[in-house]
Amino acid sequence: MTNTNTIKMRIIPALLAIALLISAIPAAAAKLVPSVDNFILFLDHSSSMKFFYKGVRIVDLGGQSKIVLAKSAMVEFNNLVPDLGYKSGVYTFAPFRKYAGMSPYSRTAVANAIDPISIDYETYGRVTPMGPGLQELDKVLGNLPGRTAVVLFSDGDENLGIDAVVEAKRLQAKYGDRLCFMVVSFADSKHGESVLKQIAALSRCSCFVNGEEFLRNQAARLTFMKCGLYQEQSDMGSETVVFRSIYFDFDKYNIKPEFIPVLDEGVAMSMSKSNMGVVLEGHTDSVGSDSYNQALSNRRANSVKSYFVKKGVDAGRITAIGYGEAQPRADNATAEGRKLNRRVEIKFKPVQ
Repeated sequence: MTNTNTIKMRIIPALLAIALLISAIPAAAAKLVPSVDNFILFLDHSSSMKFFYKGVRIVDLGGQSKIVLAKSAMVEFNNLVPDLGYKSGVYTFAPFRKYAGMSPYSRTAVANAIDPISIDYETYGRVTPMGPGLQELDKVLGNLPGRTAVVLFSDGDENLGIDAVVEAKRLQAKYGDRLCFMVVSFADSKHGESVLKQIAALSRCSCFVNGEEFLRNQAARLTFMKCGLYQEQSDMGSETVVFRSIYFDFDKYNIKPEFIPVLDEGVAMSMSKSNMGVVLEGHTDSVGSDSYNQALSNRRANSVKSYFVKKGVDAGRITAIGYGEAQPRADNATAEGRKLNRRVEIKFKPVQ
C-alpha cells in the first residue's frame, strides 16, 4: 500500500476500529452450516466511488469517499467470515482486476488481498463498466463447482457497455440456484439504488444491506452474513432446526427448477435423520384475501410434501401446514419483501 493510502486508511474512525475488535462469529452453541461453497468479494473501483457518500462528509465515519467506506466494509466482512471450508477470491471492476484468485479461504490471505487496493486514483476520464465487469466475472464463475456468493460493494452507478441488470439476469439464468448476489450498497442516487436492488433481488438469497448501516451496526453485519454465507443450526437431536426456504412466483405453488437442489438437500438430510420429522410451513405475501392466501399457503406446503414423498421420504414423517399471510418475513409494502414472503420453510423436528 502507498504511504497516501496508509494515511487515509488510518483515519477511518475509532468506531470501525472498535467494531473490528468486538466483531464475533455467532455463538459456538449453534452449528454453522455453509449455504455456499465459494464467495467472491467484488469491489466497484470506478470514478464515482471516489466521491463523498451522498456528496457530504459523514463525520462519524471519517467523512471518507465511497471507495474508502466500501474497502472498510470489505475488511469488516472478512473479519466475520467463519471457517467453513469456503473458497474465496477478491476482484475489482472498472477496471476488472484480480487481487486474489479463487483458493481455500484464509482470513489473512483475503486481508492481504484487500490491503493494496488503491483508494487514491484519478477520476478524470474513468468510466463505470459494471455490466462488462460482470461479464468478466463469468469467466471465474464458470470454473467454480457448487454454489457461489458474489459479494458486490458498489454505488450502483454505470455508464458504459451492457446494462448491469441485464448482465446479472443472464448470469442468474445461467447458474440458477448456484449463484447468490449479496449487495453492500453505497448508492447515493435513485438510479444506483435501483440497479443494486434489482441485482440483489435476482438470486435465491436476496441479500441487500445499506453500506452505511453495515459499517455502523454489528447486528446488520451478522444478518447480512447469515443471509448468504451460512445458516445457524442447533443440535439436530434435541431441537427444531430451520433448514432452508424455497420461494414461489406470485399466486403460484409449483416448484421452480432452481430450488430443486435445495429440496434434494432436504430429502438427503431427512433420509439421514430418521429420528426427525419434517415440517413444511407455507406462507404468502399480503396480496389477496385472508382465505385465499390461507389456501394458497397450504398448496405451497403440500407441493413440497409431494416432492419429498416422491423422492422416498415417508409421508407419515411429514407435516405440511399453511400460515397464509400471517407470518411475513419481510415488508409486504415492497416488491422485494413480498418476494421473500412467498415461501415454504423447511424444518426438522424431533419425533416425540
